[in-house]
Amino acid sequence: MTPLPSPPPGPGSSVRDLFSLSFSILLLLGSLAPPSALCLDFGYHDNVALHSYLLNVTKSYPDITHLHSIGKSVNGADLWVIKIGKSPVDHVTLRPNIKYVANMHGNEVVGRELLLHLVEMLVTRYGQDDDVTHLLNTTTVHLLPSMNPDGFAASDSTDCDGVQGRFNARNLDLNRNFPDHFQENLAIIQPETHAIVKWIRDTQFVLSANLHGGSLVANYPFDSYPGVMIESKASLSPDNDVFVHLAKAYSFAHATMHNVAKCSADRRAFQDGITNGAAWYPLKGGMQDYNYVRSSCYELTLELSCCKYPPASELPTFWNQNKPALLKFLQQVHMGVKGIVTDENNNGVRDAIIEVEGREGVPFRSSEYGEYWKLLLPGFYKLLVAKSGYDTEVIPFEVKENVVTRLDAMLKLTDSAGRGNNLLSVSTSGLLLLGLVSLKLSAQ
Repeated sequence: MTPLPSPPPGPGSSVRDLFSLSFSILLLLGSLAPPSALCLDFGYHDNVALHSYLLNVTKSYPDITHLHSIGKSVNGADLWVIKIGKSPVDHVTLRPNIKYVANMHGNEVVGRELLLHLVEMLVTRYGQDDDVTHLLNTTTVHLLPSMNPDGFAASDSTDCDGVQGRFNARNLDLNRNFPDHFQENLAIIQPETHAIVKWIRDTQFVLSANLHGGSLVANYPFDSYPGVMIESKASLSPDNDVFVHLAKAYSFAHATMHNVAKCSADRRAFQDGITNGAAWYPLKGGMQDYNYVRSSCYELTLELSCCKYPPASELPTFWNQNKPALLKFLQQVHMGVKGIVTDENNNGVRDAIIEVEGREGVPFRSSEYGEYWKLLLPGFYKLLVAKSGYDTEVIPFEVKENVVTRLDAMLKLTDSAGRGNNLLSVSTSGLLLLGLVSLKLSAQ
């Protein structure tokens, strides 16, 4: 052990004793402080440095982090995801999973670095900051800093508006590569896309955002619409009010996004810093629509920088502009209604259809544990729960401000006499309603 340094010159043992006590207190305070966040710098980190940083974070914070690869790129680079939260590898009933995905277009790089700094903020402020601690105690956060590491490696750091590095190593746009809700997509599924599809099938995500660059706006579904897509026009989902709320939650927490500023004179300005995807420009095969329609997850596309590859010297500004918004958006997962669908033996029912009356058209499905989540604004609603072979459950409920309504549903096997869904159980009141409920069960 290193001996204490000698005290400064001065008469008497009391001076030495006071100096020794003060130094001991400093040592004690240092030992109680949280560990360093590994001193992440504001610069661009290549794929090797990105993995090294995430690996060091998980070694420094093993109780709240877990690093894993969800697949590989065309050129064999791992797609690294870090999970952050209390007991991140355990399934905790009704604890929602949320995610950020960045660098889908390899030359749009700001989101990639923002997620690394978000990792740093979350792990170092856990146990120190009430908002971060509450989030990580009640939610599991999944961060994929680079969906397109091959594209990033091929990008030109001096190119602000071009496309070099945008595509994957097979020169395909990953944000046109997913099955589409309205259009037939004949694009060959790429390894990166396949990894994402498998990831979201294996994990029931509730809320998500995809971080891009080239503009400054929060974009929400739908990106496409039926028929020939030759013009920009709004294509609204059944949950449009929720998506507008989510988009504004980000844009108004962002330092400048909500200010209706144009990136340049020849570009569009967006009211409140938000837009419907197809109203901006339609596209088929986008990831946000796939998440919403196919995996019961609300996803936005966040455009975070006018320049796709800005100088590294601007990264601190981007971090300060986006830091409150990144946290605010994640917190939106705790709204609406959630619950567990079970059978009469209290077993979780997987793939039960979950819809809210008046919002039919994009049915959600319960998880392998029977869990479901629907993000909703305050109001009165009716939940419809259905599965083949069971009576349909219709349950009225209320959503209040800043409170998640817990609403479980028990499905009963269909009556052998063939009454089927004519007999509806209303759990909250104990009443039995006789009648037919029309469910629009769109194909998943």
